[in-house]
Amino acid sequence: MSKPIKVALAGAGAFGIKHLDGIQNIDGVEVVSVVGRELDKTREVATKYGIPHVTTDLAESLALPEVDAVILCTPTQMHAEQSLQALKAGKHVQVEIPLADSLKDAQAVVDLAKQTGLVAMCGHTRRFNPSHQWVHQKIAAGEFNIQQMDVQTYFFRRTNMNALGQARSWTDHLLWHHAAHTVDLFAYQAGSPIVQANAIQGPIHKDLGIAMDMSIQLKAASGAICTLSLSFNNDGPLGTFFRYIGDTGTYLARYDDLFTGKDEQIDVSKVDVSMNGIELQDREFFAAIREGREPNASVAQVLPCYQVLDKLEKQLNAA
Repeated sequence: MSKPIKVALAGAGAFGIKHLDGIQNIDGVEVVSVVGRELDKTREVATKYGIPHVTTDLAESLALPEVDAVILCTPTQMHAEQSLQALKAGKHVQVEIPLADSLKDAQAVVDLAKQTGLVAMCGHTRRFNPSHQWVHQKIAAGEFNIQQMDVQTYFFRRTNMNALGQARSWTDHLLWHHAAHTVDLFAYQAGSPIVQANAIQGPIHKDLGIAMDMSIQLKAASGAICTLSLSFNNDGPLGTFFRYIGDTGTYLARYDDLFTGKDEQIDVSKVDVSMNGIELQDREFFAAIREGREPNASVAQVLPCYQVLDKLEKQLNAA
């Protein structure tokens, strides 16, 4: 058996925990360092998962010679800078979505990854959810072509809280984070670049400084269209819900679950080795490192998504 891949994880919050849970199911991978903003809370996480090294300084983790790769689950505004830092330290990197909050920064990461030859991947989890994989396989087999995607991304986040109901140290963003999932998935599933994009947004929140509601329209070169509604004001069912309308059927994806247009559940349990999209994302990252290849959702592959987001941001700022 080849030697274990030793990993540092930065960001011991809600999403970092999801990665740690997923990695526990992956053979040949060992988390040896965890980085967090608050030392005591980070130590608690390290103790629970048996991680020997704890720090509040990413540079300290990157300096560990045994660390092969780093997973970044830190605030959006730090993603690009920390990805560059990891690559410069000679470490493979998986950064959670979004890759950056500007096209310039996203391009910088793509350029450095190409120069170093290291594996650099972004957490576009929808590519890995079994529900979306099932649809992708049907498309690849020529059995289904998208005519329209209708997507709702809804949360209730009028105060700055994370997925665990804890106060956040940073502000989330509908365009550069939540829209990124759908913009990338639409082009990926359509197998066609986005050639038209339009966006409108609601009022800017007086305290958070972000738009709480947004609507986006996309068109692919294939002719497929996508309508995306996003809100942090939705006091109801939370999450992202996808309706695929195609030439041979309609499918509803709710995270890792999939249904027909008549709400009949489709068994996707045999699509991959796990029903956990985050775990499957991590498996791809580590497999790419072992096999010396480009991963699905490499930073280069997802760059077109950030080019679209950049155009949409400019459009919104000019409105």
